[in-house]
Amino acid sequence: MSAPATGVQEWRDMPWPKLEKHVHRLQKRIYRASQRGETKTVHRLQRLLMSSWSAKCLAVRRVTQDNKGKKTPGCDGVASLEPQERLALVAHLNLDAKPQPIRRVWIPKPGTDEQRPLGIPTLSDRARQALVKLALEPQWEAKFEPNSYGFRPGRSCHDAVIAIFDSIKQCPKYVLDADIAKCFDRIDQEALLKKLNTFPRLRRLIKGWLKAGVLDGDVLTPTKQGTPQGGVLSPLLANVALHGLEKVVRDAFPKTKTVNGKVVTWSPTIVRYADDFVVCHRDLGVIGQCQDLVEQWLQGMGLELKPSKTRICHTLQEQDGPAGLDFLGFTIRQYRVGKYHTGKDSVGKPLGFKNLIKPSKEKVVLHQKRLAKIVRRHRAIPQEALLKQLNPIIRGWCNYYRTAASKKTFSKVDHLLFGSLLSWARRRHRGQGLREIVRKYWQRPGWTFGTTKGKKLLKHDSTRIVRHVKVRGEKSPFDGDWMYWVSRQGNYPGISLWMGLMLKRQQGRCVHCGLFFKPGDRIEVHHCDQDRSNNRRGNLDALHGHCHDAVHGQGKLKTTRKCP
Repeated sequence: MSAPATGVQEWRDMPWPKLEKHVHRLQKRIYRASQRGETKTVHRLQRLLMSSWSAKCLAVRRVTQDNKGKKTPGCDGVASLEPQERLALVAHLNLDAKPQPIRRVWIPKPGTDEQRPLGIPTLSDRARQALVKLALEPQWEAKFEPNSYGFRPGRSCHDAVIAIFDSIKQCPKYVLDADIAKCFDRIDQEALLKKLNTFPRLRRLIKGWLKAGVLDGDVLTPTKQGTPQGGVLSPLLANVALHGLEKVVRDAFPKTKTVNGKVVTWSPTIVRYADDFVVCHRDLGVIGQCQDLVEQWLQGMGLELKPSKTRICHTLQEQDGPAGLDFLGFTIRQYRVGKYHTGKDSVGKPLGFKNLIKPSKEKVVLHQKRLAKIVRRHRAIPQEALLKQLNPIIRGWCNYYRTAASKKTFSKVDHLLFGSLLSWARRRHRGQGLREIVRKYWQRPGWTFGTTKGKKLLKHDSTRIVRHVKVRGEKSPFDGDWMYWVSRQGNYPGISLWMGLMLKRQQGRCVHCGLFFKPGDRIEVHHCDQDRSNNRRGNLDALHGHCHDAVHGQGKLKTTRKCP
């Protein structure tokens, strides 16, 4: 669909399902051509997609509707667009336009005094980057290594954690836990453009974004290295820059080795999530060689390891520090146990240890402090308002850690939160006894902190532990296997259990547009009777974020099932 549909005068009247199907067909062809190594075919299809009216509409919708930062202005001051302005942007989305400088924004790093620089492009440049990403992503998804999990559709940090767990579950190993220093800010731009190996027009366009400059206040600074954090295309470019790290480490060592007459796997395992990665192997000497090899390879991209966040540890024994490693907020380590409390290896012998994944102590402390800070700050608000402040934070934190051995941690956090809430309640009623205060703010049965109207505080330890299943091999959403991705959608850790049940009831489809939910789509809950207080399952539907906007703009949702 290379020309506008006839009769389309309103943004909400766009044939969105038809546009998405057309773009996905092209992306699937790019993915398969890249798998076959047909570079000329990939470039031809990418030109076709970037000139497509369908792809331009989807790119504009992604940055003006679906993106959470859609109201963050660039250096031109434009923060959001009205529907008619979106149509105008689609009509004038010219890839040959000169890129504008990015606006520098500083945000604090969690748990430290440091600040992270973000680069915010203008809204028109964001739309162009989203269009280019639609064409580039399927090409590189067919090339990326299987143990790369950061900023990729259908892959999450939980997949990376399980990959490490699978590597060490049968044998204690040494681990190189490393972090790349200022990865986004120091990438060699010429080396990145050479690795992209794309056609001249797209190369000039990406080079223009990399060289556009940074506007910090009133000072314009040229950008000679790096790709700005905050751009739509930056995560993909960072993955392209780090592509090949796993292959270099694996190819440097033999894949198998004979030990006591048996052939065992001897090549190191490397798992990478964005600029954080770990290398696992049973030989300490191999780990040291891997560190030297990685440092030498990173120099070719203008990068280096961060010494303060790089260490060599052991999963079972103390090695210049505590056993185990912290990765993406989880602690992964092994504990010695007796012969009756241990698993068995591949030949039936007792292991002598057990493998556990837990929330890291640092993240638990940060979560406790955050909850206590909210309680202290809101001393004067009603109890129901305090519940609205606490419940979303508790729900999100528990959903993230519900795939680990977190029951004891959840109970501990609940106990500490109870102390903060009790101090909050006693301060409001200094003259009353403890028993009267508890009866006023804690409801039976179960003595749950809540109101008499039924509003209750979510308990951490009421979260059900659900084991996460790692994504299979080199699977990608561009391979067309919708049944596989739909079956995973409801079990993703970032989705609550009741949302998962809703997706299973709808068979992974949006009830408004009828399309499958893809990894990375913004999913929202729609109340059929327009009453947000009616949270019965029969009254709720899962919709795309843009479909939800369209429903509320057009009126009642027309669905195939009857809502009570």
